[in-house]
Amino acid sequence: MDTEVTQSPSHLLKGKDQRAKMDCVPKKGHSYVYWYHKKLEEALENTAMFKQRFSAECPQNSPCSLEINSTEAADSALCFCASSQSTVLRVSSS
Repeated sequence: MDTEVTQSPSHLLKGKDQRAKMDCVPKKGHSYVYWYHKKLEEALENTAMFKQRFSAECPQNSPCSLEINSTEAADSALCFCASSQSTVLRVSSS
């Protein structure tokens, strides 16, 4: 199964107390994406685990987005989207 997504920007650097937003266009035919967060030396987390400060939405006919309204130093991580959970399992095991 092809699970290609388009994520932008590919890199995002922000200072403390800034707004950070990433967009993700899901594979055609998919109506949502999975957002993942990976800190250095820590396990991969689904965004459901850090909903307190992060918001995610996927409006119809628009890119899906992940947003932090006020960044903190602890937010530093690799964040990426996937159009299926099986894609993430392949990425995280390699």
